[in-house]
Amino acid sequence: MAFELLLALGKSFLFVLAAILPILNPAATAPIFLSLTEGASASTRALLARRIAFNMFALMAGSMLVGSYVLAFFGISLPIVRVGGGLIVVATAWRLLHAGHASEDLRTELADSFTPEQARRQAFYPLTFPISCGPGCIAAAITVGVALHDERLPLSLARMGGGVLALVTVGALLYLAFRYAQRLLKPLGEAGTLIFLRLSAFILLCLGVQIVWDGASELLYGVLIAARPA
Repeated sequence: MAFELLLALGKSFLFVLAAILPILNPAATAPIFLSLTEGASASTRALLARRIAFNMFALMAGSMLVGSYVLAFFGISLPIVRVGGGLIVVATAWRLLHAGHASEDLRTELADSFTPEQARRQAFYPLTFPISCGPGCIAAAITVGVALHDERLPLSLARMGGGVLALVTVGALLYLAFRYAQRLLKPLGEAGTLIFLRLSAFILLCLGVQIVWDGASELLYGVLIAARPA
């Protein structure tokens, strides 16, 4: 029995890691994090990285463990979550695409105004949700949580434990990607970093449109099925 539980934990760990990490993709969102925190000091960015990683873990763990029950309680479907969250992603990406490049004086002004208190306020919205952990990640976590359930309680708990350990691992990777994002992009230079940030914002915009389209398609399909004569 103990071996079966350990095997279930290991399998669920790999399953959740393989399902969540490519969608969350910390390496792709690190440039967006840099752009949204332009002017912040290294210590403030380190604080943000810790808070974002913790917020991401809490949000994803909650979605995986009880997300399906919460949505059912409020009568909210996953397509609605995708449409609403996708629109937020689109709005954020559009703002990043049209953001002007900050001058040296503006960077100094931003550094003075980006206080730790302001960082705490922005750590969840928009830096955790929807930038780091968007509606696609939440939908995936809810779906994964449903798949991990089992009729046998010990096996179900082992699977959920493996899923939580996988989310801890993803949170650590997210922290490292954000904490050292500036060093990772430093070889590109200022011009290369600006181009990379614009490209990342465009990809984020396309991702938001895709999320909205997926949700709207599911809603439209449901309407067509309901309207089809028996």
